[in-house]
Amino acid sequence: MSTNKPELLIAAGSAEQMLAYAKAGADALLVGESRYGLRLPGEVTAAELRRVIPEAHRLGAKVYIAMNHIMDNATAETLPDYVSEVADAGADAVVFGDPAVLVAVKTKAPQLALHWNAEMTSTNWATAAYWGRKGATRLVAARELNMEELIEIAAKLKGAMDVEVQVHGMTNIYHSKRRLLENYTAHRGKPIEGVSYSPERGLYLIEQERPGERFPIYEDDSGTHVMSSDDICMLENLPELIDGGIASFKIESILKNEAYNTAVLQSYRAAIDAYTADPSGFTFDQTWLDRIQELQPAGRELSYGFFYKEQVY
Repeated sequence: MSTNKPELLIAAGSAEQMLAYAKAGADALLVGESRYGLRLPGEVTAAELRRVIPEAHRLGAKVYIAMNHIMDNATAETLPDYVSEVADAGADAVVFGDPAVLVAVKTKAPQLALHWNAEMTSTNWATAAYWGRKGATRLVAARELNMEELIEIAAKLKGAMDVEVQVHGMTNIYHSKRRLLENYTAHRGKPIEGVSYSPERGLYLIEQERPGERFPIYEDDSGTHVMSSDDICMLENLPELIDGGIASFKIESILKNEAYNTAVLQSYRAAIDAYTADPSGFTFDQTWLDRIQELQPAGRELSYGFFYKEQVY
């Protein structure tokens, strides 16, 4: 007996990382440039894509371009040319939230698949279906949805749109286009440029009511980002998601090193392959989880995120 095998997706921060993750088991790679995509682990230019996409395809991995930024007038004007560049390089899909991206793709590269990602507002099947009628083939589900809601959405959209769900890593809980960290340090009379979180020198927000939880905060060209205090880990619960019709499993790679992300990919790859090959005979292998826990950053718990919480929307 076999079942449909979901895609395993991860964001890559360089051309070399794209190939490393494809070799580690990724079916799809999310890449882009910070002027068009939010919270990317690095920059991969259109010129680099021309060189690396053919190799990624030979390794069996699709390449998706992140264009889910908040677009201003100046950026919107450059969208058509950028869409043409990534399409000519061989990209497979564009991840978008702004209708300006959809218009540019329809005009310049209608062959590109469209994945609708509106961050926290992609919370119901009816709105997703609206964008499906506009040409989107995938919903990137909000991270705040629980298991029941996700499976219902997948059932409602079956045959019309795929559903992508984040299954591992940290999530964004706040974003501002302002450089709040630099402004804060300047206000204190101790201006610092490039202040940011890293696993080695943590920079966190801590709530007074929950002093034990630390929320990583960092800045880039897109502004200020506050991330979750723990990491989603749905490795043991993949069968429920697979049986529920989820088509793509996203591993969030940001603020993690390549060794960690590679170990996560390998464990999820093994679990997906084992379950889809023989669902009735599937047994979870504890070494898959142990491999991740050995590299898990200190102080960051693995959790189920919102998957088994009361619906918040």
